This record gives sequence, structure tokens and C-alpha cells, in this order.
Amino acid sequence: MQNQIDLGSDSAGAPVYLDVEELLATRLLVQGNSGSGKSHLLRRLLEKSAGIVQQIVIDPEGDFVSLAEAFGHVVIDGAAYPDTEIVRLAARAREHRASIVLALDGLEIENQMRCAALFLDALFEAPDKHWYPALVIVDEAQLFAPSAAGEVSDEARRTSLAAMTNLMCRGRKRGLAGVIATQRLAKLAKNVAAEASNFLMGRTFLDIDMVRAADLLGMERRQAEQIRDLERGHFLGLGPAISRRPVAVRIGSVETRAKSTVAGLPPPPAASGQDMAALLHAPPEEPPAQPDLWSMAQPARVTAASLQDRIERQAAPANIPAEVELSQEEADAVARDVLCEMSGEEGCTFLPSATLFQDFTVRCRMRGLKNHGLDAAQFRRSFAQAVAGLDPHAPDEHEEQLLGLANAIPEELLTPFLAIGKAALGGKPCPDDETLAVLYGTRSVGRARRMLEHLERSDLVVVRTDLAGRRSVAIPRLNVATPMA
Repeated sequence: MQNQIDLGSDSAGAPVYLDVEELLATRLLVQGNSGSGKSHLLRRLLEKSAGIVQQIVIDPEGDFVSLAEAFGHVVIDGAAYPDTEIVRLAARAREHRASIVLALDGLEIENQMRCAALFLDALFEAPDKHWYPALVIVDEAQLFAPSAAGEVSDEARRTSLAAMTNLMCRGRKRGLAGVIATQRLAKLAKNVAAEASNFLMGRTFLDIDMVRAADLLGMERRQAEQIRDLERGHFLGLGPAISRRPVAVRIGSVETRAKSTVAGLPPPPAASGQDMAALLHAPPEEPPAQPDLWSMAQPARVTAASLQDRIERQAAPANIPAEVELSQEEADAVARDVLCEMSGEEGCTFLPSATLFQDFTVRCRMRGLKNHGLDAAQFRRSFAQAVAGLDPHAPDEHEEQLLGLANAIPEELLTPFLAIGKAALGGKPCPDDETLAVLYGTRSVGRARRMLEHLERSDLVVVRTDLAGRRSVAIPRLNVATPMA
């Protein structure tokens, strides 16, 4: 029973348990209209399982930050960190098994989707040695996995939906168990909802949502009406982690509260209508009086001729430097330094190219380079060269041949291919699978191996492995190969 938590009681008053170990393998979907008690259910689940398993909460409204004081969760304000730091924090959370609340209430909806996607992707791409079991609770999941396009950009929607799909479809092998809550099943992407094997259905009124909830619970259509009659905090549960047959659950009490919750029903202030009207229509407070500087110093009158003569005789201020135009060599040096600086930062290969390009432009401007002369495609190529250790502005003859060969390679494969070519040209061993995975922008060693197989099928490289597991990668068109290692 140590891995089971008490969710509440059934209609007969008997306790209803949820098996956390089974939940990690089968995932959970919570549905209910606003006010049905979804957040209360999630809070009960989090509080009761806090000492059993690591918890990661994607919190779009900041409702779960109160868990920090009572249960030691670390609150990460999504609006306070750049993309690179969000990725690092997610990786460290998996490494150190820290329970996290990612509070996104300070962001607009599109940026909430981007931040959540970055965080979830970093959890998903963690090295296999950090694949500890963890519950990933996503409140208002219809925001991050919408069933249809909305007012947000297509890029943000695709990125967020892909991250949620990875969590629900492929997260189990990485120790990640998705617990998603939504107001409406019709608004949640079907391929995300379909991966859950446990369900807790709360009160809902729309026919389409009632019918779909009844189908998930294995109920007949005529029984769907009872979902409309559920009281707040009451749910119908089904699944291997809850019950093999649909069971009514009254969620138990919780220790913490949402920051926006007001206990009870406080009465309105006991003020008369006239008093309240006077408060509403009161004039704004006057700011403190400022001294009349205009009357304190009256300038002497001057004629136009004397003023013009004074301007002509006035020397240019010595403390304002004239604008300096950088030469082409200086501009190339600034761009090269910025690329080298960015390529040496941890987690740079996991960031979207648009974010990297914006960061590159800002850093160049801060160093006096207003126009670096690169468009987005040229930047991606130069950045790949910098990450692989090639000089993007002064490659030698052999590196020029390598870059020419790389013209036919998709952009996502460019960095690892150039790194392999750089190693072969320098007579160094081929980067190991973990290094290739990072260069490829993933934590999955398997994806790195598949990437290498794709390069071999494309006749760009030849991979040889001896009985001891040592590997050599040759690039036939350049007549070079890495030593066996």
C-alpha cells in the first residue's frame, strides 16, 4: 500500500485509492468544466504523492506555487528566465530529481506554449542515466495541445503539440508519466488524450463532451446524463490505477490553497450607496507639488544675431565620439567572436534556430556591429560550423571541400556531419554517441545512431565497427577517416 494514495471516498464512504506505480505506466486524463474541481483533484494527487515520486507541474495560472512552502517544490517563473536557462533548469530537475512548479502566469498564451514546449522537450531529451520516474502534471492541457488552430501562430502550436504528444506517447520509457487536465475533451488533441488509460471525469454540460466522456468510461450513451449531475469535487474514475469498473469518487480535502482562492464567502462591505459612490467618484490623489523651476531661473533675453554668433563659435562637445564604421575585417571578427561565444554555451544546440538568430543579432549590435550581413539560412550554416569547430569565415582548403560536400545535407544533420568531418581531417576519433546526440539537438543516443545510419545510407559516410565495439567513420569523397576508437 505504500505506493497507493487515498484520492477520496466512493458513494458508500469507502476509500478510493490510486496506485502511483501503475499510474506511471498508464497515465491519467482529468476532464471537467470550470468549477468542477479539477484543480482540487490535482492538488490532492500532488499532496498525497509528494513523498513517493518526483513531480513536475506545468501551471499556466500559477495556482500550484503554494506547494513550495508546504512540500518543498521549486517554483520556476517562466517569465523570469531566457530560453537557454529554461532548458538547463529542466535538465537539472531530471538529474537531481527535484519537484518543480513551472509557473507560466506571467506570460501570454503563445509564450506559455513556447516555454512549456522547451521545458517538456528538455525533460524528454535527458540522458538515459537520468530517466527517473516522475509525474508530469499539465493543467489546462487544451492550451498546450489544442485540437484546432487558434489565435496563436502555427509554429507555437506545432511545437507545443509535439512536446505534449512526446510526453503522452513516448514519455513512459523515459520515466515520464503525463497527468493532463482539461475543461473540454473536444478542445484537446485526440492523439494526446488517447494515450491515457486512466480517467477521472467531472461535471460537464455539453452533449459532445458528455458522450465522449461516457465512451472513455465504457458507459452507454443513455448513461452519459449522470455526468451532467455530478457535484463539484465528484468524479467518475476508471483505469488500471484506479478501478477496473467505473467508480464514483468524492475527492478528499487538501492542505494547501491556490493563491487566488478566498476562503468562504466574505460579505460585501457594510457601506451605504452614497458612501460607496463617493469612494468611486473621489478625485485622484494630487501628486506632491514640484518646485517651479521655470520661475526660479529666468534666462536673459538674447537677440537672434547674438544667439547665431554664439552657435557658430561654439566648439563641438569633446565627449561625444563620432560614429565609427567597422571595416569588413573588423565586422567579420565581431561576428566570428559572437558565433564562437554562442557555440560554446551549454545547451545551445537544443534551442530553436529563430531564438539563436535573434540572440546573435542582439549580441552583434551590443558590440557595435549593426549589420552582420547574414540571413537566417546563412546564420544556421555559420552556427553549425562554429559548433563543429570550423572557422565560419576562414576555412582552409580541406574544410572548404567538407563544406561543399555538406551543401546537400539537411540543416538538422549539418552540425554532427561537420563535427565528424572535422575529426577525420584532424586525425581524431569520431565523437561518441552522446556527443553526436547533443550536436544533433537531442539527448537520445538512439536518435544519434539513427542519424549516423541515415548519413551512411545517403553515401556520405562509411561506418566500420570492430568486434571490440570501436568505431571508425570514413568520408569517401574526401578520402579521410577517423581512427578506430
